[in-house]
Formats: sequence, C-alpha cells, structure tokens
Amino acid sequence: MIKTITILGGHGRDGQREPVEQIELKMGDVASIVGPTGSGKTTLINDIELFANANTPTGRRILINGQVAPAEYRDNPARNPIALITQHTTFLADLPVNEFLTTHARIRTTDHSQVDALVGKALSFANQLTGEPILVHSRMTELSGGQTRALLIADATIICNTPIVLLDEVENAGIHRTRALELLRQYQKIFIFVTHDPRIALLSDYRIVIGGGSMTQVLHTDEHERACSVRVSRLDDLLSGLRDRIRIGGRLTAEMMEEFS
Repeated sequence: MIKTITILGGHGRDGQREPVEQIELKMGDVASIVGPTGSGKTTLINDIELFANANTPTGRRILINGQVAPAEYRDNPARNPIALITQHTTFLADLPVNEFLTTHARIRTTDHSQVDALVGKALSFANQLTGEPILVHSRMTELSGGQTRALLIADATIICNTPIVLLDEVENAGIHRTRALELLRQYQKIFIFVTHDPRIALLSDYRIVIGGGSMTQVLHTDEHERACSVRVSRLDDLLSGLRDRIRIGGRLTAEMMEEFS
C-alpha cells in the first residue's frame, strides 16, 4: 500500500542544487505546482510519472514509501500507481464512451460483477464537472476538451483507482474546478495539479513553486489565503457566468460589471 511519495531535489537549468531538497506527499494531500510558463512545471510531473532515479535531466529522485519504486511500477501498466492527465489527449480507438469505460473497467478489476457500477459511478462523477453532459453513446473523439478531461479524471479516480493522480493544466479545458476539488477530496489519494489558476492553487493544501527548472519554495495555504480564496472563487464564478452568457448568445450589461467592484 502506498502511503507517501517523496521528491528528492536535483538541480535547475543552471546546474545548481534546487533550493527545495525534499518534499513528502501523503495520501489525501492536494498540491499545486505553480510557476511561469517554461519554468519547468511539466518537467516535475514527468519526473514523478517516470519514477525518476537520478536518471532524468533534472537529477531528481522519486521515492515510494521512502524506497526506490519497484521495477513493476514502471514496466507493468496494470501495476502503475500513477495516472497522468495532460493537456493533450489522444485515443487508440474511437470507441463509444460506454464501451471505452467498460473495456477499461474489465481490465482493471477482477470482479466483473462490479463493472457496470464502476462505469455508472465514473460517468456520474464526470458529468458533475462539465457544462454539457457526456452521453454514453457518444464517441470518444466527439467529446469536447472539457468533457474529455472530466471523463479521464473520473476514469483515473474511480476505475483505475490509482493512488496518485497528476493533472496538467486541466483548468484550460473548462471543467468545474471547485467541484472537481470537492469530489477529489472525498478519495484518499495524492492529487497534484500543474496550474496557473489561483483558484486551484488556493484550494490546494500547499503549492510547489518552480523557477528556472528548480523547486524554489513550498508554500502551505494558511488561514489568510483560505479566506482570500472565497473572494477569488466569487470573482471566478462571475467571470464564468459572463462566459456562459456570451456562449448562449446573451448580451452583457453595465449592471453585470458592477458586481466586480
């Protein structure tokens, strides 16, 4: 059973040791990786996914329960405890949603009597994150970016049931971020978001700051920031409302703008 994942620092692009030498993530933690574009955020989650052992350009090491990850985690996809959901999604087969999830569930569980229940639970989870519901007979390639990310998050959390889930800038897909975090926190897993979104960052337990290819700081979300997150969420909801109004052909008014003051 996985209890912790530890990131041991390597070096930045300048060859100097990373200021943050060690980060330990426990089950139930939600962390964000933040930093400017090109700072090395995706490189960090790639190191995690690859179970780096001083064999990647950063020289970082990833430990599972304080030990080097077993070879089967890297070599056997069915045993890999990490799910990575990226900005770019491709599918090997253009299957209907229901068939895609059912096939995956049959591979991942030994109790096939639970397959239908897992598929239904995953669809329910995904549809709480999207604007338009995902229809079971839709083909995977017909889904929008937001629907695809929502489905993959649900698949990783419920069907794969991997203890560690990495999410790379999923806010760009238009999923309901606050609802996603609320749902994910119900599962005792380690969730790591690569994000530019202040809402996700402030709703995380802590954030890893990246600069120049290095982990420069680890900032725990304190009570003051949690209080700030309420207003950030309100402003974000207002912006989302304006986007939705424009999408359906509505017009904006001066009264709507006053809510931002």
